[in-house]
Amino acid sequence: MTEDLLISLIHIVVPILIIAASIVAIYLKDLIAAAIAVAAMSLLLSLEFFILQAPDVAIAEAGVGACLTTAILIIAIKSTKRMEDEA
Repeated sequence: MTEDLLISLIHIVVPILIIAASIVAIYLKDLIAAAIAVAAMSLLLSLEFFILQAPDVAIAEAGVGACLTTAILIIAIKSTKRMEDEA
C-alpha cells in the first residue's frame, strides 16, 4: 500500500517539476542558465520515462536530450557575441 502511494506521488511530482523547469527556462534572461534549466527538464523527463518502465527511451533522452543538446546549446551560446558588449 505505501509503495503504491509513493509511486503515485512520484507520478504527480515529477511532471510538475518538468513543467516548472520548462517555465524557468522560458523566463530566464541568461541563456546559459536557460540551457541548464532545459537540461534539468530533460533529466526529469528521462526519470519519468524510467518510472514508466521504458528504460531504453530514458537512456536515449538522458544521453541526447540532457547531454548532447545541452552541450550544443552552450557551445552555440559561447560562440556568439553579446550585443551589450559593443556599446
